[in-house]
Amino acid sequence: MAALELLLVRHGESEANVAASDAERRQSDRISVPARDADVVLSATGREQAEAFGRHLTDPESRDRPDVVWVSPYRRARETAEIALGVVGLALPTRVDERLRDRELGILDGLTSRGVDRLHPDEAARRRFLGKFYYRPPGGESWADVALRVRSVLDDIDRECDGQRVLIVCHDAVVSLIRYVSERLDEADLLDQVRRYPLPNASITRLERDRDGEWVATAAGDIDHLARHDAEVTEHSGEPA
Repeated sequence: MAALELLLVRHGESEANVAASDAERRQSDRISVPARDADVVLSATGREQAEAFGRHLTDPESRDRPDVVWVSPYRRARETAEIALGVVGLALPTRVDERLRDRELGILDGLTSRGVDRLHPDEAARRRFLGKFYYRPPGGESWADVALRVRSVLDDIDRECDGQRVLIVCHDAVVSLIRYVSERLDEADLLDQVRRYPLPNASITRLERDRDGEWVATAAGDIDHLARHDAEVTEHSGEPA
């Protein structure tokens, strides 16, 4: 038993994305976000991006209409899915799964890259030594930690969604790690991919099975649907650089 296709969509632009970019521009140490990470909502632009994705699903020539939806419990992801499905008028089986939540940053949460360097220089040095994939901030997760929960949720998706196209609405790091697990990438390939091809908000990454049943990416960070439906393209990193 196995899912037929995975349609991976990063949530639309959030208010935290906007606040983080503004803090980086102002060279601030801290990001002013008036909510815990799980409760951050979409910006006005993010809602427009979610609507554009929904309109993409209504296109007669779209090959992306899903059979079932799995979504991160974080509000920005749930809003993206709800808005898109509302536009297309689909009432699909939807699973909210905590394993699809964003990476937890622990003591670095709410800090800019400058803030990490200034307020936690030892952690900044430890991160440089260990590298992005294995560094775990105190109270947080490494990318390798997130990969473990991604493996678990993908096993459940294969078991429960046999022959189906599955829409997964989540976060940029989670999308990248789903590719890491599904395509059997190594650390260097993953980090090169993340560095060279950052995922815009509301972008589509599509994984399909080849003749041998292996996952192959047929689209990565696709934003054509945003341009077609007059939605702004935004690109925000999900964590300090």
